[in-house]
Amino acid sequence: MAEKHNTAVTIAGVTFKNPVMTASGTFGSGMEYEEFADLNRLGAVVTKGVASVPWEGNDVPRVAETPSGMLNAIGLQNPGVDVFMERDLPFLAGYDTRVIVNVCGKTTEEYLAVVERLNETAVDMYEINVSCPNVKEGAIAFGQDAKALSDITKAVKRVSKKPVIMKLSPNVTHIAEMAKAAEAEGADAVSLINTITGMKIDVEKRRFVLANKTGGLSGPAIHPVAVRMVYECAQAVQIPVIGMGGIMNAEDALEMILAGATAVAVGMASFHNPYATLQIIEGIEDYMQRHEVTDINALRGCVS
Repeated sequence: MAEKHNTAVTIAGVTFKNPVMTASGTFGSGMEYEEFADLNRLGAVVTKGVASVPWEGNDVPRVAETPSGMLNAIGLQNPGVDVFMERDLPFLAGYDTRVIVNVCGKTTEEYLAVVERLNETAVDMYEINVSCPNVKEGAIAFGQDAKALSDITKAVKRVSKKPVIMKLSPNVTHIAEMAKAAEAEGADAVSLINTITGMKIDVEKRRFVLANKTGGLSGPAIHPVAVRMVYECAQAVQIPVIGMGGIMNAEDALEMILAGATAVAVGMASFHNPYATLQIIEGIEDYMQRHEVTDINALRGCVS
């Protein structure tokens, strides 16, 4: 009889059937992907950013391809929490997967308004987006200043009835210090990295390719940076770390886990391969079988 391999992980008392999540902003709420990926197989669906009111996002063009990655300056376009509760939550309730809502705002009050609206729903956790490099106000300041990060973590924890994940910006000098600031104010977990601020110029037209001038760089190009930052944070805090950044396959995901991540989030890979999340789950299971690892948790942080 084949030995059972445990892929379940627990974050803040919430158990996920496996460590593979979707990265916010790359999967919607799963509606676009349900014909490709069985959402029941995912550890969690992490939704696109949800604000207290509809956001139009940035002007176009707002996406550009780069070597081994892409730049985006979407600006967290979303229809707001009312539409999310009416349309997306009922859809997600039809699946046996954890639901993590990515919360965005331009002021502390806007973040708190979303959290308070969702407190009585079946949402499992909040991921507080204080790190998007494409929003001119709010998020970038919170994500790059330790005091601002501490203040918003404290404020969200005060009103939240769900566990809180703080999503960290890599656009800082010492990301481990940011993780410690979030932990000190009660964050239940941290997720990282969000995109790295980048720029692309059309030399023939002598113009910025993105209307926003700058955008967030994602994809394989940032993966080694992400692994290093996940390792630094996992060494610095006692709370769980969720690793993301250029995860394209099971090997990339396992790197994050070996570096200390409890779970991983798959983002850009889903754009060109809608089966990526399921293939990564299967790849992790295959790795565990080949290496006779009976519990995924035994791999966490075991790099030497």
